Amino acid sequence: MIEIILIAIGLLIAFIGIIGCVIPAIPGPPLNFLSLVILELGIDTGYETEFYLSWAAITLLVTVLDYALPIMGAKVYKASRFGIWGSVIGMIIGIIFFPPFGMIIGLFLGAVVGELLAGKKEWQALKVGSVTFFASMLMILIKLAASGVMTYYFIKASVGYIF
Repeated sequence: MIEIILIAIGLLIAFIGIIGCVIPAIPGPPLNFLSLVILELGIDTGYETEFYLSWAAITLLVTVLDYALPIMGAKVYKASRFGIWGSVIGMIIGIIFFPPFGMIIGLFLGAVVGELLAGKKEWQALKVGSVTFFASMLMILIKLAASGVMTYYFIKASVGYIF
């Protein structure tokens, strides 16, 4: 009975993790990894220690890149502190007032407005905003891929146990 409860809890956490790949307030891949760990506590999944260590490393890498890649991309295109802070502030405002798509729009507009406030020309501000936007979109896709694969392994082991 406890196994079924842990599978249900893990499945709920896995789906929240998938949602978290798009909504920045929810840590997507770490939740999906947690669901695998919960599953292992409940049943013998057959996955080896190396499997969990690999996914822990992938989860850590994706989580770090999620914050670093947009900033690194912006810095490559000579973003100012105003542009970087503008993108962060714009993303937060967008999440609060227009979730979840406001995050994307706010990130772009915040970077552009920040660059304009820093005295950059319109085309330079748009370039920084675009790079920040595309780097963020790339990270959403990478997070969805990692979380999707972990959810697949979760479901595979769960179905194998139930049936």
